[in-house]
Amino acid sequence: MIRLEEVFKYYRSHGHTKVILDHVSMEFRSGNNYGILGINGAGKSTMMKLLAGTEMPNSGRVHRDARISWPLGFSGGLHGKMTGRENVMFVARVYGQDVKRVVDFVEDFAEIGAYMDVPFYHYSSGMAQRLAFGLSMAVDFEVFLIDEVTAVGDARFQRRCHEEFRKRRSKADIIMVSHSAPTLLEYCNRGVVLAHGKLHLFNSVEDAIELYNRLNA
Repeated sequence: MIRLEEVFKYYRSHGHTKVILDHVSMEFRSGNNYGILGINGAGKSTMMKLLAGTEMPNSGRVHRDARISWPLGFSGGLHGKMTGRENVMFVARVYGQDVKRVVDFVEDFAEIGAYMDVPFYHYSSGMAQRLAFGLSMAVDFEVFLIDEVTAVGDARFQRRCHEEFRKRRSKADIIMVSHSAPTLLEYCNRGVVLAHGKLHLFNSVEDAIELYNRLNA
């Protein structure tokens, strides 16, 4: 479960203040999968970073009592001068996972061969996504955060990504940002719309999509 308590998040740039969350309180309850919608610039990716703990609110608190992933497929937290293998080993230790199991899984899943032992900054964007996605799947998260990414690479690799993700869904909850209504309807049972600094929670994804379409008209 993740609980927002009077969370206030804003940015100031060039004399303009952009409010992302305006003293918002809300619970993302265990056993539910949430789809988050919002027009471009509403602050959906920032909100995901708040949920993950990679950004802090200006005021208020985010309470977490589950093991929460970084945004799925995100590779920005991996160290450029460390090899792929060293990055995987480091993350496995941070999350208290069996290092050999995680390394073996990622090495098999990412299919980058000898690049496992090459510094990460030499990776192409596709290789970086493969490693990051495999690492996401290798850690036993209770909540997966997904920011417009469900698969990477070619069609064959995308099928592998979807298959692994389906396995994880049986044991973990999902909080997903997407502009794709079919994707949200496939993965989520509750809908959230971020608009003008507020979160509007719906018991069905269809109702959230209806509000989103009105805002985007």
